[in-house]
Amino acid sequence: MTTAAAEPTPSEPSPAVPPALSRRRTNAVFVTIVLGLMLAALDQLIISTALPTIVAELGGAGHMAWVVTAYLLTETVSTILVGRFGDLFGRKVVFQISAVVFVLGSVVAGAANSMAVLITGRAIQGAGAGGLMVTAMALIADVIPLRQRGKYQGALGAIFGITTVAGPTLGGFLTDQATWRWCFYVNIPIAAVMVVMAARTIPAVRSAVQPVIDYAGIVFVAIGASALVLAIEWGGRVYPWNSAIVIALLAGSTALLTAFVFAELRAREPVIPMDLFRDPVFTVCSVLSFIVGFALLGALTYLPTYLQYVDGITATASGVRTLPLVVGLLATALLSGEVVSRTGRYRIFPILGTGTTALGLLLMATMDATTGAWLETLYMFVLGLGIGLTMQVLTIAVQNTVPYHELGAATSGVTFFRTLGAAFGTAVFGSLYSSRLEPNLARAHAEAPGVPDAVVQSPEGLHRLPADQAAPFINAYAETVNDVFLWVVPVALTGFLVSWFLKEVPLRDSARAGALDIGEGFAAPDTRDDELQLARAVAGVMRKVEGPLTVQLLTECGSPLSAGEAWALGQIHWRARVKGEADLDAVASAHRIPAEVLEPAFRRVAAAGYAELDGGHRLRLTAAGEAEIERLTTAWRHWLDERLEDWDVRDPADRARLDRALDHLAAELLEEAEAQYVRTPM
Repeated sequence: MTTAAAEPTPSEPSPAVPPALSRRRTNAVFVTIVLGLMLAALDQLIISTALPTIVAELGGAGHMAWVVTAYLLTETVSTILVGRFGDLFGRKVVFQISAVVFVLGSVVAGAANSMAVLITGRAIQGAGAGGLMVTAMALIADVIPLRQRGKYQGALGAIFGITTVAGPTLGGFLTDQATWRWCFYVNIPIAAVMVVMAARTIPAVRSAVQPVIDYAGIVFVAIGASALVLAIEWGGRVYPWNSAIVIALLAGSTALLTAFVFAELRAREPVIPMDLFRDPVFTVCSVLSFIVGFALLGALTYLPTYLQYVDGITATASGVRTLPLVVGLLATALLSGEVVSRTGRYRIFPILGTGTTALGLLLMATMDATTGAWLETLYMFVLGLGIGLTMQVLTIAVQNTVPYHELGAATSGVTFFRTLGAAFGTAVFGSLYSSRLEPNLARAHAEAPGVPDAVVQSPEGLHRLPADQAAPFINAYAETVNDVFLWVVPVALTGFLVSWFLKEVPLRDSARAGALDIGEGFAAPDTRDDELQLARAVAGVMRKVEGPLTVQLLTECGSPLSAGEAWALGQIHWRARVKGEADLDAVASAHRIPAEVLEPAFRRVAAAGYAELDGGHRLRLTAAGEAEIERLTTAWRHWLDERLEDWDVRDPADRARLDRALDHLAAELLEEAEAQYVRTPM
């Protein structure tokens, strides 16, 4: 697509360039964003190593899964809403409000005196966490130059992944060294610093386009998913599977999720566009993403429980002992990304990954009180290898196949299914755990009568018992967790079968570049904004460019301009288009350079007949200057067209939207060119 985009109409805002920030302020903003993402990611699983201690203090072992599930469900809904609210009210405001909501949930959870209050606090936390995650990723587009954006977004994704899996270790440390309540209280001072930094450093940027929010779709999927999780949680344990309550929950969930599908078919801006499911790659990756979330979060939630009750180690040690799973995950995620980037082939990895995941779960189902620590480490490592092989390529495969105007919806859709899978996985793990634990403990009490329930609910109390009294209860916990892992093996095998249907499509340059970023695999909940996703794709391609891009474009299009002249003309063109006028003093002020230093350069392009500079420092392009800008812009579009496959679309409305995105990107690139050329002689 090499034709120039139409000029914006009065009802259509001109593309705005994000405010130019100093390096120091940019770094301060990035630190603020990292703090928000770290808080949200850590709290997904920071509580997993503390759960046995919480159960011993608050009781309610049957509701243990909801401490994690409540967080994940509200986070899922929040990620859908907050992206739109950020466009409506500005991402800075939404980021700060999300932080306040997160702190409120932390206070409620930390002060909880019952499992119900704790679950409520976790639900509030999840709502704030979803806002922090999505807004953090979107803020990168507001403050980071396009040439550097891919690097920063990849770093955020890696931070999200590492902090997610490091959460259990930190939670165990806080539980042992203070109390489990500090898993929540520790958020308060960090969030306070983050809010202050956000107020001082993050610029206020609001989208010029009024977003359309699919409230019906959000309500249907949120209530429908919650009803299904409740049915899984209660069925066969709190109520019989054939009870009226469980049947009503299942029927209501089915009706609501069906209504969700119909609502999406009619919505102007659906949560998940149903036409995406016509793409078999998106469908397969969504199923696999669901299974990855199911296995990863479920395993990481209940592994510390096994290690504390069966092996008798501390909460901190149980977090450390799960690190082999993390090491295996990171190793294969990095390896698969490198291989995909070099070869362009990705289909084999989900096949190997889901098969290895099933093997890891099966091996872990064989663990008991006699299993040595090294063997447990090996089993966890195998599970991590499988998950890492699978999760790294799913987002890349989807971004490689969908049209660019659907990048935002497709990327967020895959992440949506992974988060939903994590919520269901934790619920299913919890339901299996609770349903098996009660009869197993009853049998243990029959073998060792007289042991109080309060003692066996505490790992520390259990391992203080004489060996003959403790053994039946240790075996009960081991058998319970083993059964949980064994029952999840069929889920992983289902993923193995589904992965064979994944179609391999030659990688775009943008997808090949993204394969090297581990953040793509972890895929933190992200904005659905197609233009921001498009900017990410372009940034990924540009990271592979060797040498100055502007020089390459000038050479390709045969322009007589030097790089410095192209920058000067770009300043005049885009400032006039975005701000209505171009002024030398404004250019100098934006780049923190005295006008006297820049004036000779602009006078030279004026002398060459490309621009006019009056005595008041007002700048205007001549017809010759406009022709050169058009030539350079066309070369830029042609350069993108060669590297971003499936760029053009047949729908004129979609093509116009992509053209506006290109205008935005071209404005950013010409604005950023000063960083390379403004200090060189022109």
